[in-house]
Amino acid sequence: MAPTSASGAIDPAIDPAIDAVTDVPVAIVGAGPAGLMLAHLLGRAGVESVALDTRTRHEIETTHRAGILESGAARDLVETGVSARILTDGHEHEGTELRFGGRGHRIHFKALVGESVWLYPQTDVFIDLADARDRDGGTVHFGIGDTEVLDVESAAPRVRYTAPDGTRHEIRARYVVGSDGSRSICRNLVPADRRTQFFKEYPFAWFGIMAEAPMSAPELIYAHSEHGFALISQRTETVQRMYFQCDPDEPVDEWSDERIWETLQARVAGADGFRLIEGPVFEKTVLRFRSFVQQPMRWGALVLAGDAAHTVPPTGARGLNLALHDVKVLAEVLLRALGSEGEAALDDYGPQALQRVWRAQNFSSWMTQLLHLAPDGNTFDCQRQLGELDNVVGTRAGRTYLAEQYTGWPSRGEDA
Repeated sequence: MAPTSASGAIDPAIDPAIDAVTDVPVAIVGAGPAGLMLAHLLGRAGVESVALDTRTRHEIETTHRAGILESGAARDLVETGVSARILTDGHEHEGTELRFGGRGHRIHFKALVGESVWLYPQTDVFIDLADARDRDGGTVHFGIGDTEVLDVESAAPRVRYTAPDGTRHEIRARYVVGSDGSRSICRNLVPADRRTQFFKEYPFAWFGIMAEAPMSAPELIYAHSEHGFALISQRTETVQRMYFQCDPDEPVDEWSDERIWETLQARVAGADGFRLIEGPVFEKTVLRFRSFVQQPMRWGALVLAGDAAHTVPPTGARGLNLALHDVKVLAEVLLRALGSEGEAALDDYGPQALQRVWRAQNFSSWMTQLLHLAPDGNTFDCQRQLGELDNVVGTRAGRTYLAEQYTGWPSRGEDA
C-alpha cells in the first residue's frame, strides 16, 4: 500500500512502512483522564489533537481506580461541558473522619475552609471524558500498539503507532504530550543526564477490596489502630471500596472473605460499637506505595503530564487531581505556544505544575506517616502518632490544615 496523508493523497515523504500520516498541532500519548481532559480543553479553544492509548476503551473503563475529586476539579468537569453527571451520580462529602483510640473525629471541610470533595470514581471521570470526545468529534484511538515518539528535540516531532487493523500510522505534530501513565515511554525520552528522578518506596501496601454491601458510613473513614491502618470508602449505594495496611508482598489468594472482614473490623473497632456492614468480596488487590517525580516536565517539544511525570501514595487522594491540574495548566500554556509566543511559552509549564506536585507529595507523605504503622515501629512510635492525631483533631489549626490540604489548593492566579 502506498503511504497516504490524512486527505488520502499519496505522500512520498512518508516512510514506505507507514500507511497513513496525519498532521495535527498536538499529539497526546495516553488517553486516560489526563490525556482526554487536555484534548477536551484544547478542543474547546479550537485546537485539534489526536489522543492514543495502548489500552482499549473497555479495559480503561472497567479498571477501578481512586474516587475522590477536589471541588475545583469537579467544577472544571461540569463547567467545561464534560458532564454534569457528577452532580447526580456523585456524592458530595463535606468532611471526613479520622478514627483512632476507638473513636471517630469528623473534620468538617465545609465549615473550616468552605470547600468539599466529591466521591466520583475515576472510571466515571474517564467515561464522561471519552463520551465528550465522541460527542465533540474528537479523535481518540484506543487499543493501538508499537508506539514510537520521535524527534522531540526538533520543531517537528512525530508519533508512530500500529492500529488494531494492523496498519501503521504516523502523526506529525508541533507538540507531543506524554500522559501515558506510570509506565510511561515518554518520560524516558528526556536524556538520562538531563533529567532528575526523585523516588521513594514505602515499606507497606494497601490490601484493597470491592464488596457488595451497603455503605457503612456516609463519608470516608481513615482509621488508625494498634493493628494497622484501614480506609473505609464507598463507590455506590451497593458497592463499597475498602483498604487495610499490609505487606507489599502479601499473597492475595490466601485471604478469604472471613479473614478480610475480621481484619477490617478489628481496625475500626471501638468503645462506640461501630461496625462495618459486610458483604461478598468480588475484587482483591494489593496496591504498593510509591512516590515519584521527574524533572523537568518538558523536553524540547515534549511535555509530561499526570502519572508519566509523578505519582503519589493514595492516602491523600491526590493522584487524579494532580493529573487534572497538570492539564489545566498545560492547555493554557500550549495555546500560548501555538500562538505568538512560540515554544518559549512551554518554559512556564513545569514550574507551575511542580509547585502543586511537591505540595501534594508533602501532604501524601504526611498523611501516610500519620496513619500507618511502620514495620520496624514500636510502642513509642504508635503513641507518638496518637499524640499527633489528637493535635490534628483537637485544634482548629490542625483541623484547618488537613481540610485545606485535602480539598486542594487554589490554582495559580486564584485567591489563596
